[in-house]
Amino acid sequence: MKVSFTPKEYARLLELAHLGLWVAGTRPDDPATMPERYADIAQKVFALAEPLGCADLIEVDVNGQFFPNEKLTSGPAREKIDQFVEDAFWSELVARLAERDLRSELGATKLSDELTEDEEERLTAMEDSYWREFETKGIDHLVLLRGGKG
Repeated sequence: MKVSFTPKEYARLLELAHLGLWVAGTRPDDPATMPERYADIAQKVFALAEPLGCADLIEVDVNGQFFPNEKLTSGPAREKIDQFVEDAFWSELVARLAERDLRSELGATKLSDELTEDEEERLTAMEDSYWREFETKGIDHLVLLRGGKG
């Protein structure tokens, strides 16, 4: 199989590889964080940067290992990561708070795998309420009461 990329397309492929590796736990400033599962394929993809006109996006360390440089890890890639983290934070916060509140309302320690229609509607209403609050106030009104509920 033969595949050809323009330098612009290959730069986007490098960006996608960096984003995927970041989500998998790799940090550009610490090569030791590269998950073993992806190490070989990442090296193959990064090694092609020079022949495919993208040498300015990849660096080689003293051990001959390739890794994305700051030009690749900043700009659009950094913006995508920042947006991903932001979205994941708010989504997870809303979901966990709503589930906590529903458990409390039901007097349960754990929600069942399948909620009743009423429970599902109540959970959605709680999530909507948290979304409205966080969209207007962020975490300004969020208070942690240590040791229990207020």
